[in-house]
This record gives sequence, C-alpha cells and structure tokens, in this order.
Amino acid sequence: MTSYTRIKFPTGFWTGLHQLGITPHEVVRKARLPLTIIHEPVVNIHQYLSIWQAYSDLIDDIAKGIIKLATGFETVHYPPTVLAAYHARDYRDALIRMARYKQMCPPENLLITERDEHCTIELKWLNTEQSAPSMLIGITLAFLLELGRRGTGQPLTARSVEFSHSMGDVKLLEDYFGCRIQIGGNCNKLTLHRSDLDRPFISYNGELLEILTPVLDQSLDEQQPSNSITEMVKWILKRSLTGGRPDIQTVAGELGMSNRTLQRRLTDEETSFKHLLTQVRYEQAREYLADPSLEISEVAFLVGYEDQNSFYRAFRLWEDDTPSNWRTKQFDKSSINCRVLKKET
Repeated sequence: MTSYTRIKFPTGFWTGLHQLGITPHEVVRKARLPLTIIHEPVVNIHQYLSIWQAYSDLIDDIAKGIIKLATGFETVHYPPTVLAAYHARDYRDALIRMARYKQMCPPENLLITERDEHCTIELKWLNTEQSAPSMLIGITLAFLLELGRRGTGQPLTARSVEFSHSMGDVKLLEDYFGCRIQIGGNCNKLTLHRSDLDRPFISYNGELLEILTPVLDQSLDEQQPSNSITEMVKWILKRSLTGGRPDIQTVAGELGMSNRTLQRRLTDEETSFKHLLTQVRYEQAREYLADPSLEISEVAFLVGYEDQNSFYRAFRLWEDDTPSNWRTKQFDKSSINCRVLKKET
C-alpha cells in the first residue's frame, strides 16, 4: 500500500475537537498541513497520521485525550460507515459491520475472534512506514467499547486491553474500560465478554440499514480510484506543498510507478508535472489569500515557497500584481457586491 491511498476523514472529527476547546486550525498547523484539508473528505496516510499526532501533541495526556474524544463524539456526527454499526441489530452485528467497512478507511484493520467466553478485537496495521500515534490506537479501541455502550444503553466493560506503547495515565484508562490495562505488549487488542455481543441495540434501525448497507457495500466494491492521472497528481501535490516543493520522484513513488511512467501518462493526458505543480500552487495561493487571517508569509509557506520573495515573483507572473494588492482588490470586489445585493433587497 502506498501513501497515496485515500482515507475518508469524518468531518465530525473537527466538530468534536471544537467541543474539546481545540480549533481545527490549531491541529492542522501543528501537523504542518494545508488549511484546506479541513474541508477535504479524504486524506493520504501521512496526513491522516499527522493529524492524529497533532491532536495528541495538543492534549496534555494521551489517556485523557482518548476518553474525551471517544465519549464526546456525538452520534449525529458519525459517518455512514459508523452509522451502519450504531444502528445494527446487536453488538455482534455492529462489530462485524465496523470490521467490514473499516476496509474502506485504511491503514488500520480489525480482526475479530470469538473463543470460549471471550471476543478479541485486534487492531492490525496495513503496510505503512510511518508508525501509528498511540492516541489513534487508543481511540480506535475505546470507540469499539463506546459503540457497545451507546448501542445497548448499558455500562459495558472490557475483560482486558493490551497496548504496545505508552498511553499516558493508565489509571484513567482502566477506569474507562473497567478492566486491567497491559502496556508494552506485542499487539493492540480489546477483549470483550462474549455474552455482551448478544445484547440487542436500542438504536437498531432496520429501515435505515436497508438504505445504508447496499450503498456502503457498493462503495467497498468500487474502492479502487477511477480518477485520471492528472487528478491524482494534483490531489497529491495539494497535500504536499507546505514548506517545500514536491518533486516528480516523490509523487511517482506515492503512485507506485516510475518517473518515466508518470511522465508518459501525463503526456498522454496532454500535460506535464511542471505545469501541474505551477497550476496547483496558483490555485492554492488564490484560495489562501482569500482568507484574511493568513499572513502573506504564511501563504507563501503553505504553497511551497520557503522564500517569500520567490512567492512574490511567481504571483506577479500569474496575476501581474503583488499578493497583497490582489487580496485588497478581491476584498473590495466582495464589499461592492455585498452593497449591491443589499440595495436590490
């Protein structure tokens, strides 16, 4: 699996952060990613893990961050894949749906094993060179228990929990999971009471499942992207500009092909890597400049210029104007349009 893999990122995550007193801009800036990523439905693996690491860095204790987000994330903000689990018939059905639809959101995967009186859910990581933040591991397992609690309406507890890395205040986690926490193991897994899996969900909604299930199953079957190579390259470039200039070798590597193959395919679509890089920088610059909260120097950095003067020279070639003058003119136009609309109404 390459780092190009698209990962659906729930928009409700940003709403959940607001409820914890953390703004999305804080997290994105901490992760050193483009601010526009807040409004994007998909990210790549590097960005996905960076966002979680940034959230972890902004919380004073990993355990506290895990519990706050797991319990504070409101059901109205669940993405369709989680809604299908929340409205399942019982806890077992919910976990099976979570494991199935998790395939649409790599890099993590869920392996469920029922044996004797236990049900073990092990968190597996697909091929990725970047290690997963402890915060993400903890929240993933905590949410599986939280799902059972919300669905059944009962204060369920786990039999045991094992983490491979430090998780901050272990006592807090033990109080939350209701069991002993083992740190430093060779895997990350949640063990439940098997009898709890038969508990019916008070949130069961058969009619909604009849609508969601076929749509999600079709999406799972059509998981492979059908975008043109031009769209894919632009998608990668937009998320790789911050603080540097991505080269063709880096992008080709993310797409799992050689430089020569990428060049040939771009030529077939009547474009070039250099042209797409310039186009993406121009498009992103205009978008960032429309945000008055961003300094010109910050915009330059976000579109890949370490030197602000270089950004000024490039922008003059694009718009025959300086970034600050162009921004002022755009704001003036917006102001005039607003006054016209007020007169008309």
